[in-house]
Amino acid sequence: MLLWVFLAVMTGAAVLVVLWPLSKPSADRRLDGDVQFYKAQLAEIERDCGRGLLGEAEAEAARIESGRRLLRATSSERESADATSEPALRRRRAASALALCLVPIVGLGVYGGYGSPELRARVAEAPAGPAESQARFEDALKRVESHLAAHPDDARGWDVLAPIYLRMGRYPDALRAYSQARETGGDNPARLLGEAEARVALGQGAVSSEAKLLFEKVIAADPKSVPARYYLALGREQAGDRDGARSAYRELLAGAEDDAPWVSLLRTRLARLEGAAPAPRVPTIPVADVPPEIQAMVASLDERLKTNGGSEAEWARLVRSLVVLGRREDASDRLARAKAALAADPEAPGRLDRLAGDLGLTGGGVRQ
Repeated sequence: MLLWVFLAVMTGAAVLVVLWPLSKPSADRRLDGDVQFYKAQLAEIERDCGRGLLGEAEAEAARIESGRRLLRATSSERESADATSEPALRRRRAASALALCLVPIVGLGVYGGYGSPELRARVAEAPAGPAESQARFEDALKRVESHLAAHPDDARGWDVLAPIYLRMGRYPDALRAYSQARETGGDNPARLLGEAEARVALGQGAVSSEAKLLFEKVIAADPKSVPARYYLALGREQAGDRDGARSAYRELLAGAEDDAPWVSLLRTRLARLEGAAPAPRVPTIPVADVPPEIQAMVASLDERLKTNGGSEAEWARLVRSLVVLGRREDASDRLARAKAALAADPEAPGRLDRLAGDLGLTGGGVRQ
């Protein structure tokens, strides 16, 4: 509303600028000054004559000349007044109406071409908040899942869905999706690597024999695959082959650029094997750089597990997510909660302790 008031005021000012010259009388104000001057001159002649400064003959000549000039000035003034008669007035009114119409029309045309008449629509299309972004994401995910349920042989569809499951921490679904992609579309490094990573995630970071076989297939197809080489080195470390793991880590570091994001992790693991460093700390991401939908998912998972509990994989996913977000104290707390919730499984505490070691966390106490 304020914008339109401003535009109306500006339009009125523009019209006023156009009409102002038309509002002035068209008669020449100099003519009126001449008439007054000659009248004053006649009066002055009469005074001079009365004081004896002018003779009668000289006074009469001066009266005739001033009278003649006064008549001429008066005649010119009448002609100018006639110019502002009805035809002139009609022309002035026409010019005023034309200005009143053209100025707003031209202004709106220029605004439509160079202004922002769609600003309200742009405001309506402003980025959605976390809750709305999460709702849109879930809706799109459901559409993809529905499509694949009706067309399970769509390998490219599984290629799209599987990494999403993996990033969401839905590791069983990710494993199923990668397996389906391999079954319908054949093997390639991306599918092999994704399935292997899903198996490692399901094993709480343990490189199983199945995952190791998949990583070896990735290396056969792509010898420079850093993730596959790293997990194979990690598998050696977990199997107790410390020398083999150190050698593999060093080879990775030798061919890496200093600014590669995984270099610090490799150096820390290598230092641990050599006894010169504590447990590695997972690199964190500033919360401002985390997409709103990811933050919403972490918060939703945290609330659900706190209220209803969940599987070991879900607890581990939550702990990892909190560490990545830099919330290490919360991660330690959730790790302790997970141990309490999974106490019925005698092997769960050991796996969670190994997860804590990989993340550089302590078990902490359970907060009631």
